[in-house]
Amino acid sequence: MSQLKKGALLTYLKIFLINVIGIVMTPLIVSYLGKDEYGIFNAIGALIGTIALLDFGLTNTVVRFIAKYRAEKDREGEENFLGTVRILYFAVSTLVVISGIVFYFFIDTYFTKFNAEELRIAKLMFVILVFNLAIQLPGMIFTGICKGYEKFVFPESIGIIRYILRSLTIVAVLFFGGRAIALVIVDTVFNILTISVSAYYVLVKLKVRFKLHKLSKSFVLQIFKYSSWIFLFAIVNMLQWKSGSWVLGAISVPKVLGIYGLGIALGTYYGAFSTAISSVFLPRATQMSVNNASGEELTDMMIKLGRLSFIILMYIFGAFMLYGEQFINLWVGGGGESSGNGRYSIEECREIYSIALIIMIGYTLPLLQAFGNSILEAKNKLSFKAILYLVFMILGVILGGFLAIEYSAIGMIIGLVAGWIIVQNVMNFYYHNKIGLNILRFFKELFHKTLIVVLLVIATGYFINYIPGDGWFSFITKAISYTVVFIFTMYSIGMLEYEKELFRKPIVSLLKRK
Repeated sequence: MSQLKKGALLTYLKIFLINVIGIVMTPLIVSYLGKDEYGIFNAIGALIGTIALLDFGLTNTVVRFIAKYRAEKDREGEENFLGTVRILYFAVSTLVVISGIVFYFFIDTYFTKFNAEELRIAKLMFVILVFNLAIQLPGMIFTGICKGYEKFVFPESIGIIRYILRSLTIVAVLFFGGRAIALVIVDTVFNILTISVSAYYVLVKLKVRFKLHKLSKSFVLQIFKYSSWIFLFAIVNMLQWKSGSWVLGAISVPKVLGIYGLGIALGTYYGAFSTAISSVFLPRATQMSVNNASGEELTDMMIKLGRLSFIILMYIFGAFMLYGEQFINLWVGGGGESSGNGRYSIEECREIYSIALIIMIGYTLPLLQAFGNSILEAKNKLSFKAILYLVFMILGVILGGFLAIEYSAIGMIIGLVAGWIIVQNVMNFYYHNKIGLNILRFFKELFHKTLIVVLLVIATGYFINYIPGDGWFSFITKAISYTVVFIFTMYSIGMLEYEKELFRKPIVSLLKRK
C-alpha cells in the first residue's frame, strides 16, 4: 500500500480516535476540574488559539514549496527555502512571546467576571500555553517537511500515538489530583517530545538540511503571498469556533464558557464525520479542473459526494435532535434541577444541547457542499469566498455579542451561525453563476428519495422516544432502534444503486475473508 493510502487510512483513524476519546474524556475532565475551572480551561485555550494565527499559514506553505523543490530536484532551492523559513519561524515565536506578554497584563481587565483565584489559574495557564505555542509553531515545520516528502505515515502515526498516550496521562494526572494547570503542562511535555522525535526523523532519516544560501526580500514576499490566503481562512476558522469564547469570556462567569465549549465540541464532532469523506476529493477536483470538466460534470461529482454526506449527516442529526438532550444529561449532567460542581444541571444540559443543535443546523449545508470548496481551490478562486466569510464572520461576532448580553451562550452561537447561513446562500449564487455548477439540480438530486426517508425516520424516531427510562440502557435501546430503522429504510428506499454498492462492498469483502 502506498504512503498516500496508508496516510489517508491513518488520518481517518486519528479523526475517529479524537472524536471517540474526546467524547469519553470530556465528562471525566469536567467532573474532576469542576464547571468553573473547565470553563477557564476552555477560555484560555481559545485565546491561545487566537495567538496561534501568528503562524501566518507557514506550515501549509512548507508542504507546497517542499513538494515543488522535490519535483524540480532543486536541492539548493529546498535548503535555502528551509533556511529562510527557519528565520521566519524565529520571528513568529518572538511575536508569540511579545503578544503573550502584552495580553498577560490585560487578563484582569478582560475576564471581568472571574474571581481572584480564577484569575490566578487563568494567568498561570496562559503563561504555560504561550511558552507551549512558541515552541509548537516552529516545530510544525517538521510535519510540513514530512508531507512535502510524501512521508505521510510517520507524522500521522506520531499524531495517533501522541493522542493516545496524552489521553492516558491526563486520566492518570486527574486521578492523582491534578487540575487544569497540570493538564496544560502535560500538553507542553507531549509537544516537546513530539517535536523532538519529528526533528530526529527529518534531520537524520530524511537527511534534510536547513541552509540559507541567500536571503531575498522578494522570496520572502513570494512565501507570504502564497500563505496569505491560508492565513485568511485561518482567521475565518478562528472566528467561527473561538470568537464566541472571547466575547463570553469578557461578559460571563467561567461556567458559561464551559457550557459554550461543550456545545462547540459536539458541533465539531458532527462536522468531522463529513470532512473525513470530502477531504479526499481535492485531488479529484484538481484533476477535473485541469481537464476542463464542464459545470455539469462537476455538478455530478458534487451530487455524488453531497448525497453520501447527506445520508451520514442526517443519521447523526436526526439521532441528536431526538435523543441528544438525554445523551448530554447522561454524558455531563447531574440528573437533577441543580448539580454539584462537577456536573451540569438539567437546564445547563439543555443549553449545551441547544448550542450543538444550532451549530448542526447551520453547519449542514457547508458540509454537503464541501466539494464546491475543493473546486474553488483547484481553480484558484478562493478569494471571493475568503473575503465573504471574513466579512460575515465579523458581523456574526458583533451580532452574537449583542445577543449574548441577553441570551448568554445561546445568543452568541445564534449570531455566529446566522453569518454562516448567509455566506453559504450567497456562495450558491456564486457557484451557479461564476463556477458553472447547477445548484438547482444539486438540491433536486440531493433530496431525491433521501428527504422522504429522513422525514419518515424522524417521525418513527419520535415514537421510539417513548421507550421508558432516562438511563444509559434506555438511551442505548433508543439509539439501536433508531439505527436499525434508519439503515433499513434508507437502504431499501433512499439509496441509489451505486450508493448501495459502496455500503455493500466492504461488508461482502469482510465476509469473504472469514
